[in-house]
Amino acid sequence: MAEQRRQTGTAQGTGGAEGADSAQGTGGAEGARGEGDGGGRRDGDGGGRGGDGPEGQGAVGRWASGEPGGLPAPEELERAWGELVATARRTVADGLVVGTSGNVSVRVGDTVLVTPTGVPYDRLAPADACGVDLDGRQVLGSLVPTSELPMHLAVYRATGARAVVHTHAVHATAVSTLVTELPLIHYMAAALGGPVRVAPYATYGTEELAENMLSALRDRTACLLQNHGTLAHGSTLDQAYDRTAQLEWMCRVWLTASALPGRTPTLLTEEQVAEVGRRLRGYGQP
Repeated sequence: MAEQRRQTGTAQGTGGAEGADSAQGTGGAEGARGEGDGGGRRDGDGGGRGGDGPEGQGAVGRWASGEPGGLPAPEELERAWGELVATARRTVADGLVVGTSGNVSVRVGDTVLVTPTGVPYDRLAPADACGVDLDGRQVLGSLVPTSELPMHLAVYRATGARAVVHTHAVHATAVSTLVTELPLIHYMAAALGGPVRVAPYATYGTEELAENMLSALRDRTACLLQNHGTLAHGSTLDQAYDRTAQLEWMCRVWLTASALPGRTPTLLTEEQVAEVGRRLRGYGQP
């Protein structure tokens, strides 16, 4: 079983939309992360996904229980990992990513749980929990973290975010190729902090991309990545996901309205959006 799962991991890391983060085809535009890494698993870690220790003991129990004070409590990590996996699967179900082309993370204390590179989300199990510290040093699990780890860590270092969602949503990615800022087509831009900027293109997984993203995120909770996709953060996974979905919806609205021949969409002013932002502070239940 360990060998079978190791081979499966290798098959997922041969290319696609985001290198080894994608299961789509071979020799994709963004290359493969960690070529020769045994299908996304650290060498010398004791074999496949089923070899994490005594039967029934996953990565969370094996690592967290052995480092008192070093990692959050095992039950806290297990709960957070379950929520992360559910969110990652939701991005696929809702059409925001294809295969494993996006990535999701959640911060628990000073540990960042993150989706591993090249593993389809429907195959992720408790034994696959993958975590790093804020410097990127792996402290949990044996699967290699997402190739976009620099972006996730940059958000956590620069903001108070507790969760990050990155996708290759179709409409948002299309808009990222057309403008430097999403036109103010709808007042819900206020929920993201104002006009959504487009971070200039840089190769995936690089510090340059992380820096470009942070500039675009200044005073915002989401941005577009040129010729790439979206990134949104929040205080919870649900909030980060909802912001991602809202951004994709606004991009779709703008593309739809702009497609009508001879017509130009009416746009809001920044003052109008700012007024909505003030009203949104009191929105919802206490």
